[in-house]
Amino acid sequence: ELIGKTHAVRVVSEVIERIDIEPLMETFKGGGTSSYHPRMLLKVLVYAYLNNTYSSRRIEAAIKENIHFMWLAGMKRPDHHTINRFRGQRLKNNIREVFTQVVLLLMEAGHVDLKAVYTDGTKIEANANKYTFVWAKSIATNKKKMKARLEELWDYAQGVAAEELHGDDPGEMQELDPQKVEQTIDAINAALKDKPVEKKVTQKLSYAKKNWGANLRKYQMQESILGTRGSYSKTDTQATFMRMKDDHMGNGQLKAGYNVQWSTQDQFIVHYSLHQDTTDTRTLIPHYEQLKAQLGKLPQAAVADAGYGSEQNYEYLEAESVEAFVKYNYFHREQLKSHQHKHPFEQSRLHYNAARNQYICPMGQPMRHIGDQRSTTKAGHIQTVSRYQALNCAGCPLNGTCHKAQGNRIIEVNHRLNQHKAKARERLTSEEGLKHRSARPVEVESAFGNLKQNKGFTRFMLRGIDKVSLEIGLLSTAINLKKWVRIIQKKALESLDNAFCLFRTAMRSPLQVTHCP
Repeated sequence: ELIGKTHAVRVVSEVIERIDIEPLMETFKGGGTSSYHPRMLLKVLVYAYLNNTYSSRRIEAAIKENIHFMWLAGMKRPDHHTINRFRGQRLKNNIREVFTQVVLLLMEAGHVDLKAVYTDGTKIEANANKYTFVWAKSIATNKKKMKARLEELWDYAQGVAAEELHGDDPGEMQELDPQKVEQTIDAINAALKDKPVEKKVTQKLSYAKKNWGANLRKYQMQESILGTRGSYSKTDTQATFMRMKDDHMGNGQLKAGYNVQWSTQDQFIVHYSLHQDTTDTRTLIPHYEQLKAQLGKLPQAAVADAGYGSEQNYEYLEAESVEAFVKYNYFHREQLKSHQHKHPFEQSRLHYNAARNQYICPMGQPMRHIGDQRSTTKAGHIQTVSRYQALNCAGCPLNGTCHKAQGNRIIEVNHRLNQHKAKARERLTSEEGLKHRSARPVEVESAFGNLKQNKGFTRFMLRGIDKVSLEIGLLSTAINLKKWVRIIQKKALESLDNAFCLFRTAMRSPLQVTHCP
């Protein structure tokens, strides 16, 4: 009786009652003492995240003090250990299914469809010490220095005791192996035994024997944790160091964090995913693959900014029959009229003769095709770049203006990417494209602003990608329900206003009748 009919707690309770939690129930073995029902604990957690309450101790206190939590928990009082165990152990592998069912209910209610979704990413700081870092480049540098010093010691030993020296030449090692390095140091020590050796060399050999093998084993362990990443934090080994924008000037620093990707529609979160990549480019395909696996299909149109405009992403969306309203680098620069005057000789403005496979330079001379180069991106995509060279730039009046390099001008062109850019440019400059471009910042970027500013969530509380993904899942579910609550309350208010209007109309004379909505 003390809780309003359209209060958020009632909406959370009703929605969670409608979803299937059988996979969550299977995580409980049964037997033993009586326990709290998983559905009740799920309701409490979702409602807590809806109200910006993330600490298990604060949730425990709210269950004892807040009437809405009391009603939701049925006057039961789980402690913070129970809440934390449920969140960290039971729910972490089932939150995505809970979130998906909420999205399906939103689709059933007509609030969400998959005609067009807006995708973007943001970086959120991990619960990790920013000074306990490991860098892949640092490991590579240390191993390179170690190999060079080992070769110096080997050369010295050869100069002093070449006949006694037996073993593999370290210069021929493709990869430093801890066991081989230790064997090589032992061979050098054995060869220099009873020989007059410089004190400096003796100290180096002593240090190498004591530390190099252990250091190499440590590097191997660190490289296995790194995988394809460039860094990680020792306090959360699955977090990658990323540049965070901490203030209004965009001045930030490298901190351990995760890359959160959201796809939204009408500011409802249709899908979320978590990544260790520092850039958005390589996140789009796995993000959309997860979306397809969860909802059974992809959206009809995908809208994203220039961070996603790669050849691989364009080809993926084309293969999946998704209309791509995805910007590419320098798209905005191309739209400026001043750009045409500032950069008249750049490669994109040169005429291409497809029949002869040649470009025409600004002076009207052909640039012949001199070969193709293939390269593989970090994501494993193979790109083909064609190279074209001018026949004779000597004495050309535009030499020095057309290009700065010495010799005849050479340009490199990715024809496949240019074709995708042309299609994207046509879509983005169309009437529908202009509509999507103006809606994108309002859509997903405002959702991130809501997360960080209104909900105050700028740093994860848990550690490890599975538990961090759980936090984003709970937040995404809570944000969707919060927006749903507002829609319900707005409709209820409109209905109430209409009732009052009809009442006032009935009390007036026929000449004072007004039209009610």
